[in-house]
Amino acid sequence: MSKAIASDKGERIGRWLRFFIGGVLNTGLSYAVYLLLRTIFAYQTAYAIAYIVGIVFGYLFNARLVFNVEWSWKGFWAYPLVYFLQYIGSAVLLGLFIERLAVSEVIAPMVVSAVMVPVTYAMSRWVLSWTRHRG
Repeated sequence: MSKAIASDKGERIGRWLRFFIGGVLNTGLSYAVYLLLRTIFAYQTAYAIAYIVGIVFGYLFNARLVFNVEWSWKGFWAYPLVYFLQYIGSAVLLGLFIERLAVSEVIAPMVVSAVMVPVTYAMSRWVLSWTRHRG
């Protein structure tokens, strides 16, 4: 194996690892914001604000630390598309697993999350690289 191939493989593994760490941090941050805001607002309002905080954190973390893309307003405004598509895909899969495949409502979200992580990674990479090339 050449050094270039090994280096590229190591870089891809590093990106995946950073993406995973960012996801864990994002989940923890969003949950903490939700819990804090739930003491002030109704749970749906708290969740909506926490979700937005998660999108902003996800963009900032993934653009700079995972995909090495400069922050831009175009990227900032395009990035929520990833979360929107992730939600739609997750909702469809969740319904499929629970309604059609009779997977437990407790287990199905974990399966959906496992399926969606690589999809979300690919969508994030695409959106951020697209915005990099379009300034």
